[in-house]
Amino acid sequence: MNTLFLVGYGPGDPDLLTIKAYKTIKSAQVILFDNLIDEKILELAPKNCIKLYVGKVPYGKYTAQDEIHKLISYFCSRYRRVVRLKGGDPYLFGRGFEEWLHAKKLSIAIQYIPGISAMQGAGLNNIPLTHRGVSNGVWALTATRQDDKFVTDLNLAAQSNSTVVIYMGMKKLSEIARIYVMQGKADTPAAIIQSASLISQKKAFCRVGDLVKASKVHDLGNPAIIVIGDVVHLQQEVQYADQPARDVI
Repeated sequence: MNTLFLVGYGPGDPDLLTIKAYKTIKSAQVILFDNLIDEKILELAPKNCIKLYVGKVPYGKYTAQDEIHKLISYFCSRYRRVVRLKGGDPYLFGRGFEEWLHAKKLSIAIQYIPGISAMQGAGLNNIPLTHRGVSNGVWALTATRQDDKFVTDLNLAAQSNSTVVIYMGMKKLSEIARIYVMQGKADTPAAIIQSASLISQKKAFCRVGDLVKASKVHDLGNPAIIVIGDVVHLQQEVQYADQPARDVI
């Protein structure tokens, strides 16, 4: 049976690819791959595998989603193992489920293979997304909706004590900062992490009210995530104290 594999590549480091994703790529006949996919991963595929770039550069040239759907239709009608290789996780701001719906309408078999999301790259920088007594939850938001308007849910997220992770927000830093300032939370710790998990990674730690300034000082741009909450500076505040051993009573 011809099958479309929706595969999450992860945040960038090839070593973070899952074993299942690795095995799927090794047996692919066609790979439709996104932006920033490491060439080493594509080399895992068989020599006769068709590899076609269909990526989207933030605020730059991109392959239209309708065109990607047409390619899925074309290749899935001719090949048994078609891999749609997407950065991060396909279902977390990756438009993967749009492709699932398209394939489902055509009665194409589908397998979803999760990937590590970019926001989990925060942990690689000693930022836990949750921590007992500090943050009991995570809001994962995109700063820009399909109609290009600023996401209104951030007004709600900023009122909580949970960690807030914002995708595709580098063009909206001033709006993000303004929401926190208006709620009296300008001093909330924040981080911008660009190209999480890669050698080229860059980052900045600041107050949320200083997001724009920090991005300029550290020359940060896409692809990047913005992490807001007390967990950002947690590693700087932890102090270890020697405690005498206690007898068990």
